[in-house]
Amino acid sequence: MTAGNGSLLSVKDLKVHFPVKRGFIFQRTVGFIKAVDGISFAINPGETLGLVGESGCGKTTAGRSILKLQEPTSGNVFFAGQNLIEMKGEALRKMRVQMQPIFQDPFASLNPRMNVGDIIGEPLEVHNLAKGKELRDKVNDLLEKVGLAPEMAERYPHEFSGGQRQRIGIARALSASPSFIVCDEAVSALDVSIQGQIIKLLIKLREELNLTYLFISHDLSVVRHISDRVAVMYLGKIVEITTSDQIYSNPKHPYTKSLLSAVPIPDPAVDRTRKRIMLKGDVPSPINPPSGCPFHTRCQMAVETCSSLDQKLRNMGEEHWVACDQV
Repeated sequence: MTAGNGSLLSVKDLKVHFPVKRGFIFQRTVGFIKAVDGISFAINPGETLGLVGESGCGKTTAGRSILKLQEPTSGNVFFAGQNLIEMKGEALRKMRVQMQPIFQDPFASLNPRMNVGDIIGEPLEVHNLAKGKELRDKVNDLLEKVGLAPEMAERYPHEFSGGQRQRIGIARALSASPSFIVCDEAVSALDVSIQGQIIKLLIKLREELNLTYLFISHDLSVVRHISDRVAVMYLGKIVEITTSDQIYSNPKHPYTKSLLSAVPIPDPAVDRTRKRIMLKGDVPSPINPPSGCPFHTRCQMAVETCSSLDQKLRNMGEEHWVACDQV
């Protein structure tokens, strides 16, 4: 579950619960949406952790709460040895220089009223890192780093393709020279061929700048190419976490196996020999999640105790952690 004692980021029992209210004038809380329900993991410097799961499992909320864009309900997030949850005001603003997001939608995340140079240079101005000619030179250097021409700095977001806009978003994330980046579905809105280009760019930048990534995605085939380790999330909880090689060659949790069985293989002969694992029922509501193991209502391996006992992550050997007593 943990990456090691020298981890750059350490998340411990993080919870994000949204209150459900009823009433027009006198509102009362009638329940909670348990978007993130007690997750723990760590990431070493220079490492990429892939966080995968179905839509609505809480992975984006987890990423936002780690950056403190969303206030967590409870838990701790340690970055470079400091607890982000306890930080406020100026201390948090200074720490944000080291932690940046890349958002899913490469158009909605860019201000259409600002040109590219201003978009990329804004973090430098906000954090007083550069100004004047130094700022312009930095912007031009960032554009070249992400594969765009410096003269594009005067253009506006609507003049670019989706892939180019995402490169601009990456340049903006890099402008303050962070050490940790949360990539929230950073390629899911792009065509497959452009996805490959952006993944290669992210890998190249990680190696050149010694970056650390939390790479959030619903696509296991994309995560495989960039991640050192993979954490699988279901209904607000992490159910399996191990190395990228292990998650694909030796998945243990029944939910992970079902996800992998749905990933298409480009060889028809091989694809025909695979057994597709069809899950029964729908994903339960996060307002009233099942007791015990959250996956037991859809699991083919479930036994009676699965509905009553919480399934904690346990080490199966070789740093392969699984939240299931039946494996």
